[in-house]
Amino acid sequence: MIGFIRMAQLQRLVISSAQCHDQTIALTQEQQHYLGRVLRLRRGDQFIAMDGAGQSWLCQIQATEGRATMLEPLEVATELPVAVTLVLALPKGSGLDDIVRQATELGVAHLVPVISDRTLANPSGQKLERWRRIAQEAAEQSERQTVPTLEPPVSLKTYLADNAGVSEGETIARYICVTRQSAPHLLDQLLQVQPHPPKQIQVAIGPEGGWTELEVEQAIAAGYQPVSLGCRILRAITAPIVALSLIAAVYENRQQ
Repeated sequence: MIGFIRMAQLQRLVISSAQCHDQTIALTQEQQHYLGRVLRLRRGDQFIAMDGAGQSWLCQIQATEGRATMLEPLEVATELPVAVTLVLALPKGSGLDDIVRQATELGVAHLVPVISDRTLANPSGQKLERWRRIAQEAAEQSERQTVPTLEPPVSLKTYLADNAGVSEGETIARYICVTRQSAPHLLDQLLQVQPHPPKQIQVAIGPEGGWTELEVEQAIAAGYQPVSLGCRILRAITAPIVALSLIAAVYENRQQ
C-alpha cells in the first residue's frame, strides 16, 4: 500500500465511469494536457484517480498515449462524518465562485443556490457548469473523496416545500442563520449532547440584507431552527464559511 506521505504528493483527478474499462482509464484531452504538459508526468509516473462518489485508485501512466492503469484501490478518510447541505441565497457578482471553492474544501456535500426575496443575481446555465468545475477542482486539491453536488438555482419557497419533513429513520438537523434576532449560537446547538447525532445537517444562509421575516417564518414552518453566527453582521460570502467551519470543527473533533 502506498505510504501516506507519498500519496499526499500525488496529483488527484476526477474521472467518470465511462472512462474506465478493465482497470484502464482513457484520459481526456484536458487530463492528458494537465498531467503531461503542466505537471510534466511521463510513462510510469503515478497519480490518484477519484470517481467523485467516494472511490479512489492509485494509477500509473501507460506507454500508450492517453491511457493509465488502475493499480490498486485506496482508502482515504477525508470526508466529514455528517452530510452537510448548504442552502445559499445567491450572492452578488462572482461571490459564489469563492463560496463553492471554500465550501468544498470544508467538506460540504451538497450546495443548493436559492433565489430569495432580496436576491439580485439571475445566473445563466454557464454559471452552473462553472460552479461545478470549481467544485471538482477544489475536491481534487483538498483530497476529498467526493465532489459536492451543486443543484440548479430554485426559489427558497420551492426548496422549502420540496424538502420539508423527515423520512422514517432519518435524522436531520436544519438551521437558518439570522441576524439581529434573539437566537442561539450555531456552535451551542452543534455542541448539545445528543444520543443520536444527525446524519445530515442543512444550513441556510441569506443574501445581502438577510432573510425577510416571511422567509424566516417559512423556514421555521419547514423545520428549520433560527441560529446566530455571532454578534457581528457577516458578509454573504463570509457567513457560509463560518458556519461550515463550525460544523467541520465540531464533527471532526467528535470523531477523534
